[in-house]
Amino acid sequence: MPTPPPLPMSRTEPDGSAIIRVLSYNIRSMRDDTAALARVISACAPDLVLVQEAPRFFRWRKKLARLAAASGQVILSGGGTAAGPAILCTLRATVERTEDVLLPLTPGLHRRGFATAVVRFGGARLGVLSCHLSLRSDERYEQGGMLLDRLAGMGVEHAVAGGDLNERPDGRTFRRLAEGLRDCRTAAPWGGEYTSTPVDPHQRIDAIFATKGVEVLGCGVPLGLPGVTEGDLRAATDHLPVLGALRVPAA
Repeated sequence: MPTPPPLPMSRTEPDGSAIIRVLSYNIRSMRDDTAALARVISACAPDLVLVQEAPRFFRWRKKLARLAAASGQVILSGGGTAAGPAILCTLRATVERTEDVLLPLTPGLHRRGFATAVVRFGGARLGVLSCHLSLRSDERYEQGGMLLDRLAGMGVEHAVAGGDLNERPDGRTFRRLAEGLRDCRTAAPWGGEYTSTPVDPHQRIDAIFATKGVEVLGCGVPLGLPGVTEGDLRAATDHLPVLGALRVPAA
C-alpha cells in the first residue's frame, strides 16, 4: 500500500484561522472489530469525526463513549437521538451548540437524521453536520435538499458536512450537494478514492463537503497513512473512511 503525501496536521494560524482534520466514517453500529476501528480513527488524528451508523439501541451511549475514549475523542452530538449519525471531537474544539435532527419518516423505510453542531477552533467558527442518506432515490434527493437548508440555517459563514450518501458522484443527490457545496475530494484529491467496500473498493459513496470559503488542503481515503493498516481497515467496518484537511478562516 503506497504512502500518500503528508496531510497537514491540525494547528491554529497566527491570523486566527484553523487547520483542522475531519474524518467521515460509517462504523456499522460497531458490529465489527472495535479495536481496529479505534486504531484507524486514532491514526487519522482528526479534530472532528462525522460518524454514520453509530449504535442506536441498548446502551448505545456507553458503546459510543467507549469508542470515543479509545480513539482520543469525546461525544459531541448524535447517536441514537439522531437515528445513527453522530459527531465526535477532540478537546481542541470549543462547543457553541449542538442539535440532533430527525428527518421525516417514510413508512417502511429506516428513520434518518442529522447530527449537527457549531464549534470553534481558535478564531474559526464552523458549522458541522453528519448524515446518512436514504437508500431510496427520491427520499435521498429530498434529504439532500434538507441538508443544504439545515446548513444555511445554522447562522455560520463556514460549514462542513459529511457522511454516507448511498450514492456515487454521478447521482443527482450527490450532484445537488456538490453544486451547493464543495466536494472536498474533487477540490484537492489525496489518498484513495473509493470508500466501498474495504475488501473490494470500487465506488465512492462517502464524502466530505465544505462551504465555499473553506480551503480544502487534501481529502480522500487514508490508505497507507502511518498507523492505518489494510488489516484494520478491513476488520473495522464495511466502509472505508474519508479524511480531509481544511483551513477555516477566522470569524
